[in-house]
Amino acid sequence: MAELIYPGIVSCIALLVYYYTLLMSGLARGRFDVAAPSHDGPEEYQRYVRAHQNTLEHLVLFLPGLWLFAVAVDPIWASGIGIIWPLGRLMYARGYYQEAAKRQVGLVISMLPIYVLILGSLAGFLYAAVS
Repeated sequence: MAELIYPGIVSCIALLVYYYTLLMSGLARGRFDVAAPSHDGPEEYQRYVRAHQNTLEHLVLFLPGLWLFAVAVDPIWASGIGIIWPLGRLMYARGYYQEAAKRQVGLVISMLPIYVLILGSLAGFLYAAVS
């Protein structure tokens, strides 16, 4: 149980990064004077909204992948690989806020751990099934 503390910490960090994008999107709504529930507004505003929405889309893959890997392979390795995701997501959002083209590096950095965690989980469970 003690080793599960680390994926738990990474999960909390990931959720805080998601909340950061939520907060920034909400603040942008006020800054660009976009009345709820509309998402129509200037391109600058839409980049904040897209950074938030895309982070949510990736979060639903990342969190289960992190925990599946922690169970199927190793919680410490899951945490080490998993900490890359929130860092990449911050880079993604901060770049996107500036201009759309600047989101690419953070996007790639945050996608890689998702692939590793999910495919690694599958390999770990398949190995356990045949052992």
